[in-house]
Amino acid sequence: MSTDHATEGLQVYIVGGAVRDALLGLPAGDRDWVVVGVTPEAMVARGFIPVGGDFPVFLHPVTKEEYALARTERKSGRGYKGFTFYTGAEVTLEEDLKRRDLTVNAIAQSLTGERVDPLNGVQDLHAKILRHVGPAFEEDPVRILRLARFMARFTEFAVAPETLVLCHKMVASGEVDALVPERVWQELSRGLMSEQPSRMLGLLAEVGAASRIMTELVLSSRVKDLADRVAQQGLPLASRYAVLCLETSEIKALTTRLRVPSECADMARLLPLVLAALLQLSQTLSTGKGGANDGLTPLNEVGHPLKDAEHADAVLFLFETCDALRKPERFETLLQTAGGVDEVVSVVCADWRSWLQIVLAVDAGAAARSASAPDQIKQKVRAARLAALQAA
Repeated sequence: MSTDHATEGLQVYIVGGAVRDALLGLPAGDRDWVVVGVTPEAMVARGFIPVGGDFPVFLHPVTKEEYALARTERKSGRGYKGFTFYTGAEVTLEEDLKRRDLTVNAIAQSLTGERVDPLNGVQDLHAKILRHVGPAFEEDPVRILRLARFMARFTEFAVAPETLVLCHKMVASGEVDALVPERVWQELSRGLMSEQPSRMLGLLAEVGAASRIMTELVLSSRVKDLADRVAQQGLPLASRYAVLCLETSEIKALTTRLRVPSECADMARLLPLVLAALLQLSQTLSTGKGGANDGLTPLNEVGHPLKDAEHADAVLFLFETCDALRKPERFETLLQTAGGVDEVVSVVCADWRSWLQIVLAVDAGAAARSASAPDQIKQKVRAARLAALQAA
């Protein structure tokens, strides 16, 4: 191994998630480094680039990995930003580890492989327990969110009873009310993208945090089950957020509260419309075929499903509402999400895909040129698309 002149002679340790995941046999992610017994000036003199705001963090001059000075912290205000940090050269590695959130994240390893585990994090890893490091856990409400996210990721782990008690206390004290939307969304979105989001959602509900930080959210057992289902299908974040909102009537208010990205907001708004339209048309056409409606009849087996102008108009109206002609990829994601939510819908998605292709193939320019006046162009184009649907 070549010598790293930037860190040569320093007490440098890998800490946190990289050590934890290596012990669990998981793929290595980003590494976090802690440096002990050195001043910020000495780091700069070695070529490190200072980037920290509240406390000294530096980028390695070559690898650009982050190196933080060992620090202690003291509560000085409300919320996750209400801390005063101390990074004197006399701060020990053990003191730095003791300010972390969970014992499984408070394990360090030196460059030579020596492990430092003052809080028995390795033991908790083997026992599959998520346990808070100490009383200071309750000073930072973000730690509840992180704990919930870890529940979604590490599906065989359980939360220590005393940690659950502390989470309840933090919610009751109003500490979680100081959480800012950006940080809530950051942790929530990462949990939604984990293997079993229902475990995150369940924990937040159990300790009373969900109703405080996501007031409008209706979190039923069905929603939690569906969150896991779309996660297993590998659907994108926008789909997972839309499913989370399925039984929430105040989607716009929730989306505004969490300040979610526009693609997630749009998916949450449109998914209920897509589900309702696909279910209604499939049931109408299946019933019209004769006999009892089993809800599972493919639309291409009911004769010509869009010969009726009303049915064709319903299909085109949904495409227009979802802006599917300009954003067909998003509509495809909506179909995939709707199919993951409802078995009946999944059977008819192929028909809707083919109908969209028919509409997209219409020569809108030719239809527009057939208009005798500019105010007739939109009507002519729409009529051409309806005719194509009925004729296919």
